[in-house]
Amino acid sequence: MIIQEQTRTAASGYLALVVLPLLILILGALLVRYGPSNPAWINVLNVMGLVATLICLKGFFMVHPNQAQVLQLFGTYVGSVRQTGLRWANPFYSKDPVSLRVRNFESGQMKVNDSSGNPVDIAAVVVWKVIDSAEAMFEVDDYESFVQIQSEAALRNMATSFPYEAHYGDEIALRSHPVQIAEKLRKEVQDRLDRAGVEVIEARISHLAYAQEIASAMLKRQQAQAIVAARTQIVDGAVGMVKMALTELKEQGVVDLDEERKANMVSNLLVVLCGEENARPVVNTGSLYG
Repeated sequence: MIIQEQTRTAASGYLALVVLPLLILILGALLVRYGPSNPAWINVLNVMGLVATLICLKGFFMVHPNQAQVLQLFGTYVGSVRQTGLRWANPFYSKDPVSLRVRNFESGQMKVNDSSGNPVDIAAVVVWKVIDSAEAMFEVDDYESFVQIQSEAALRNMATSFPYEAHYGDEIALRSHPVQIAEKLRKEVQDRLDRAGVEVIEARISHLAYAQEIASAMLKRQQAQAIVAARTQIVDGAVGMVKMALTELKEQGVVDLDEERKANMVSNLLVVLCGEENARPVVNTGSLYG
């Protein structure tokens, strides 16, 4: 059975801070002033009342902002107090503070294989806070350690489900889709931490790179892909420019070229537009068909 938080209202500690010392003074004065003349049973009652009042002093506790005090009575959970300030409750209650503040955890760099089998180094930052103090206290042994271990396990599992780089146009990848990956990681971590009464506010990858043993090879691959992409764009532009030039020449009647001359012109223009070095024109001083 899951123990969930039950909000409990505790008495004001400031009122008890006035009443309890006043009772101690009154009972002490009665024992000193009338003790010798009172019957024994009255003195016993006064002593018992004084001892009980002194024990009640143990009921004071402090609740800081964004903190909950978990109350237990002889091992039984009785509620959580979130009212800030000085409070007073049953002196036999044990009081354990649980921070409700927002905290972050950064995992260490881990080496995992992505969905393509490539080893990558990955790390993440998880922003979280406790929303149920009872679950955090009783459902797991150490909720802070639980958050760390489960966050790393979720990161490892998520990293093995996606490739480092997208091989297809609509494929989600670790490097190219940070927003989608962050949301999937947050859900993965949240599913694992629900039982601990923890809410995951944000989870993002803080470090991502190919592992050292394949980094150089993958760098060459990325460079080759970039060169191919650039060349493709250059060729597409060059073909468009050649087509536009031939169309303009024909429509404006500048020169009438046969198919062989058109092919020669297209070849020359593509060499000029796609070449890596500046073109060196050759001036033909003879006949056009010579």
